Amino acid sequence: MEEVIITSKFTIYNTIEELPIETQNLFKQAAEAQKNAHAPYSKFRVGAALSLDNGKIILGSNQENAAYPSGLCAERVALYQAASNFPESKILKIVITAAPEATGIPTAIPPCGACRQSIAEYEIKQDSPIKIYFMGEIGKIYKSESLKNLLPLIFNKKLL
Repeated sequence: MEEVIITSKFTIYNTIEELPIETQNLFKQAAEAQKNAHAPYSKFRVGAALSLDNGKIILGSNQENAAYPSGLCAERVALYQAASNFPESKILKIVITAAPEATGIPTAIPPCGACRQSIAEYEIKQDSPIKIYFMGEIGKIYKSESLKNLLPLIFNKKLL
């Protein structure tokens, strides 16, 4: 028997003002995208903004559907839009902001499992890490240098 310890490393920012201006602007755009969420069932709005190596910014918001689980998370909406419109571009970073409609949540909201797998696919495809920043509506901001911090044992095509 062998025991393996896997660790994750995050940088935590106390305020958005501690982030580089470019990342602050991405969060502002993600917050605007969050307003376009269609979340009549969960009442939980999520916004995402992707920064591409061609200088483009791609936005996404969660889109729910009464026929669960037919909806999509903000992260995947933005990822798929980037892949469809700019298939040769690399994703440099993704920022995510989320909150219930009724109250601000001070806990940083990371991507769900399905979004983690989707981000992993793009990291593998582009052979370079994607920086991931996430927060609640208020509170601390977490930064991961790669999806591997959130999903260290990635399932990929090599395993098929």
